[in-house]
Amino acid sequence: MFRSLFKKKHPPAVDARAVGKYPALTKSGGGFFYDDVLEYRVWVHPERGGENLQLDQDYFFAFATYSEALNFSEKTRGAETPLVLVRQLEYINEPEPGVFEHQIGERITEWQPEWLQGNKRLAKSIGNFLGKNA
Repeated sequence: MFRSLFKKKHPPAVDARAVGKYPALTKSGGGFFYDDVLEYRVWVHPERGGENLQLDQDYFFAFATYSEALNFSEKTRGAETPLVLVRQLEYINEPEPGVFEHQIGERITEWQPEWLQGNKRLAKSIGNFLGKNA
């Protein structure tokens, strides 16, 4: 039971073979809904005690599951807590507070893992959101 709840809260990457192949620089946050989990990332900072693998630059390790990323994060000096890289095919843009726009097109962004729960985009997710926030 606990394992299935954990997977629902933190689904695995949609394509484990693609993990680690996405660009390092992406959008950050936003969109309200996600379509796919691409990977979980753990950023490491040499200035915080992480191993200096990239000439004093921050770097990340990518994982197919949240549990792998969390385990690595807890054991690695200079590591942040995991982030999740998600793909959005339709999302909500908020150009200014309280102004919401439905966007269609692929967007890849890093999220906090806790944002996944309840925010997988379904057919009516965006329409329902916009109806409640018009």
